Amino acid sequence: MSSQVNGGLATLSDQLILATVLLYLAAMIGYALELAFGRVRTVAVVPKRQPVTVGGGASDDVPTGTEEPADVEPEAWAIKAGGIAVLLSWIGWAANLAGILTRGIAVDRWPWGNMYEFVVAICFAAVTAFLVLMTRQPIRFLGAFVTLTAALGLGFAVLFLHVQAGPVMPALNSYWIAIHVTAAIVASGLFILAGVTAILFLIRKDGVASVLPARKDLERITHRAIVISFPIWTFAVIAGAMWADRAWGRYWGWDPKEVWAFITWVAYAAYLHARATAGWRGKAAIIVSLIAFGCLLFNLIGVNMFFSGLHSYADLPK
Repeated sequence: MSSQVNGGLATLSDQLILATVLLYLAAMIGYALELAFGRVRTVAVVPKRQPVTVGGGASDDVPTGTEEPADVEPEAWAIKAGGIAVLLSWIGWAANLAGILTRGIAVDRWPWGNMYEFVVAICFAAVTAFLVLMTRQPIRFLGAFVTLTAALGLGFAVLFLHVQAGPVMPALNSYWIAIHVTAAIVASGLFILAGVTAILFLIRKDGVASVLPARKDLERITHRAIVISFPIWTFAVIAGAMWADRAWGRYWGWDPKEVWAFITWVAYAAYLHARATAGWRGKAAIIVSLIAFGCLLFNLIGVNMFFSGLHSYADLPK
């Protein structure tokens, strides 16, 4: 690969990422308006009562055993704001993709060779997962939270992780970066989606008015996202071991990044095992998933900040 850097494309990439932050924030506002005013506000369920004659004359209301939702009608303008937010999300997604591609072309390599590029790619993966799943599932209510998360992630990358575009160390000039790192990025994007819905599960209180879906729906989305992402993460860990053998002559060396990738795998495996065999549901399962999500975040960011090792190529700004 060439060591020359196209400065114009590198600058364009930085500008596109900044534009992406603004677009995601604008989309977040639209989603938030729709969430607050454009959705049916449901008060869990209330028992229907039926008058019953008592003592031949007076009557009293007793529960019939059936339930019905108490709803508040949405505002039409807020629904339009949600539609605009979807459009802004796709435009932001395109700008995010263009920023990644121009960075890669500028340096003539895969554009995730340092922490800045990696975080930008993970934010792109999270928004991609949301937009793709939104075409198949009614999860538009997640838009405000996913776009806010992506905007904060990109803002963090720009402010604290940004490094000038340039070549990477020789060990990263391998086709394995396209296999191992890409799999890790895709899985991480889905795990972030699961983490967002898990947090919303804890925020959502049953029996009170809320614009959020019921807890069981949030838990189902969390579970599905983890079910999809877990085998991809498993593949990423295995591919990383194979790459390590090619680059360093061993599959496993207790490098901090390797250890925390495995800890993350064990944590998500524990969540899936608890649901499948022990029948864990609700808050207990969600807490396990959030512990796994914390392991993921520490593996992605914290390890490179606080530990040194063979994965210290992260090129964090000094």
